[in-house]
Amino acid sequence: MPVSVRPSDLLLPAALALWAGAVVAAPPERVVSMNLCTDQLAMLLAAPGQLLSVSHLSLDPLSSAMVDEARAYPINRGGAEQIFLMRPDLVLAGTYTARATVDLLTDLGIEVVQLPPADTLQDVAAHMRLIGTALGRADQGEAMAQAFEADLAALGFDGEPVTAAMYYPNGYTAGSGTLSDNILALTGFRNVGAEAGLTGGGILPLERLVIAQPTVVVTSTPYPGASRAEEILTHPALDAIRSNAARASVRDADWVCGTPHILNAVRTMADTRAAIGAAP
Repeated sequence: MPVSVRPSDLLLPAALALWAGAVVAAPPERVVSMNLCTDQLAMLLAAPGQLLSVSHLSLDPLSSAMVDEARAYPINRGGAEQIFLMRPDLVLAGTYTARATVDLLTDLGIEVVQLPPADTLQDVAAHMRLIGTALGRADQGEAMAQAFEADLAALGFDGEPVTAAMYYPNGYTAGSGTLSDNILALTGFRNVGAEAGLTGGGILPLERLVIAQPTVVVTSTPYPGASRAEEILTHPALDAIRSNAARASVRDADWVCGTPHILNAVRTMADTRAAIGAAP
């Protein structure tokens, strides 16, 4: 049987499709970030006036690479009430950011985009694109990602890798499946933490570090004041390892988040590897 189709039957779906496209394309006008890493990507990618607030962590010089820029924004401490009163139409958070806050904001009808940790350098570029798209600035996110990928391509190392150990307070290190491990591999190093069987972050006993005798020891800037967690960094055994190893000191702020600032850490490690020369 023939089916009769009225012109309005064709026009309504087309109109709805256009309306839906307009809704998707409309960029958020009031954005709040409550995560250190989304803070920095938002500050880099947001349009003027689009970003309302960043987290208090963005003002910590030991973990944030954009302290000066963050001072231009009102600061939030990740509380649902504080953020809700800012009337955001988009909140940027991490996947491990205050779960209760994220759930409450979502229940209140506020869109929340959650950024997972960057475990690889490929993730870093993907996160630039993701945040750019969330802000309605996909072109800017794509341009940043392509520039980042081009810079990385120029920093790879093709020779024989040497061992490197990342060693932080409490003997903390990064194992396989981490962004740090990926950076070490790219720049010509074998990660002692990964070779010790660690997956993700974990504790590397000082005895294991002594046995490994790494070619390079990577440390970070100590926090002010005294800390029992940092006492291991002045242990005589570690001093002995350092006396026979090259050192690389990289700001935590350059390692913590998947932003263009991580190129500073990559360059430091690439320069360190180049200075070592041929593998011993």
